[in-house]
Amino acid sequence: MKKILFIVLLFQQAMYGQFTANFNNENESSILSFFEDCDACGCSASGGSMGFNSFLNDKFIGVRYMFQSYQSKDGVFNNSPWIDENFNTVQIWARVPITKKTEVMILAPYHFLSRVKKSENQSLSGIGDITIMGFYNLLQTKNDSAAIQQKLLLGAGIKAPTGMFNNKNNGSINPSFQLGTGSWDYSLATEYNIRFKKYGLNTNISYIFKTENEKNYQFGNQLNYSANLFYNAQLKNVIIVPQLGIAGEEYKSNTDFNEVVPKTEGDIFFSKIGFEIGLSRFSAGFNTMLPINQNLTGNKVKANYRIAFNINYVL
Repeated sequence: MKKILFIVLLFQQAMYGQFTANFNNENESSILSFFEDCDACGCSASGGSMGFNSFLNDKFIGVRYMFQSYQSKDGVFNNSPWIDENFNTVQIWARVPITKKTEVMILAPYHFLSRVKKSENQSLSGIGDITIMGFYNLLQTKNDSAAIQQKLLLGAGIKAPTGMFNNKNNGSINPSFQLGTGSWDYSLATEYNIRFKKYGLNTNISYIFKTENEKNYQFGNQLNYSANLFYNAQLKNVIIVPQLGIAGEEYKSNTDFNEVVPKTEGDIFFSKIGFEIGLSRFSAGFNTMLPINQNLTGNKVKANYRIAFNINYVL
């Protein structure tokens, strides 16, 4: 058991180390640009570090609402004013078993984006990019009565450019003010769960490979990771699962006509707290994320907080 756990943790650490090494090798540029941005918000709001699963049941279909609050510089000068940006996403999400060893995850978002400026307000709304991921159950404890329960999933996915991308929006500090990336993107993911009696730990790492869209713009590859401690408490017919964890995201530089867009790389590290409540075949959840450390677009974009609600039906 200890050897299996060590191998799993070593695999996830190696996966994380390899991806972060790629980020650290990114060339930096000191040239100023009007297209300073990252994929930290807007069209990337598909889940990411918020996670892909329910802590009550990993086979479900439901609706998740996500809200992200940001501030960005309305210009490239030090004295440029800060403006508020709000990103609302309503997402249909589901994890559906296909065989005993495989399952499919579907994320279908609808975005409501708003930007409050002194001169005018801007808004966008519409369907976002749909993501489909397949997971293979590489390891799972077969004895339900065992004190320690483990599960390891490996997955891959594809994101279709179903959301609209308008390159006119790139004339701002945050060109991620988009409904979609306009590109076919691909992802790899790993999820590991371990439980001891009523206590558990869930970890996720995913990496998104982004391609160039029809407008010759390419968002930088993206790494998401999270770790959550949780406790399973039962009060009569109601199950309550409080959670406490951390999460992070890292972004490589964007390119425009194969030219690196300066200061478009970034990273952010969050604290997470939340809970889920289950009754019969239904569950509801809430979590919030507060930034601990961030460096987005040369500090021209600041994340304030994120919140998410979900209602699921257990399959």
